[in-house]
Amino acid sequence: MASLSVNGKNYQVDVDPRTPLLWVIRDSIGLTGTKYGCGIAQCGACTVHVDGVATRSCSVPVSAVGGKSITTIEGLAQNGKLSKVQAAWIEHDVPQCGYCQSGMIMAVTALLKSTPKPTDTQIDASLTNICRCGTYQQVREAIHTAAKA
Repeated sequence: MASLSVNGKNYQVDVDPRTPLLWVIRDSIGLTGTKYGCGIAQCGACTVHVDGVATRSCSVPVSAVGGKSITTIEGLAQNGKLSKVQAAWIEHDVPQCGYCQSGMIMAVTALLKSTPKPTDTQIDASLTNICRCGTYQQVREAIHTAAKA
C-alpha cells in the first residue's frame, strides 16, 4: 500500500511499488489530466510537480514519491480561478490538439517559479516538452504574458 499526497489530498493506493506514478495518478486516483505520451520521459506529456519540481511521471516509480507533495494539472487552479499560466494559455490560444498541454503547463509553471522572468534563451534551454502541433511561438508568448502577471 502506497500513501500519496496529490493536490493536497491524501490517497492510499494498493499498487506494485514499481508502478509508474503516471498510472497511479490516472488509474488508481482517477485524475486523467496527466497524459501518457512516450513512456520514456522524453515528450513531457506526463509532467507533474513532485515537491515543486517538474517531473516526468511515466518514469518515476510510485515508491520514489511516498511522503512527497505531488501536484497535477488538476491542482493548479485555486478556488475556481485558473493559474496565471493557464490563463495565459487561453489568452494566446496555445492548444491545438491539446494533448501535450497539461504537461507543458506544468513544466512552464515550474520554470516561472525558479525563473520568474525568463528570457527566450532560458525558455528554450529549460522547456523540453514536445508539441507535435508546433505551437512553440504561442507557448513562448504565453510564458512572457504569465511572467508579467
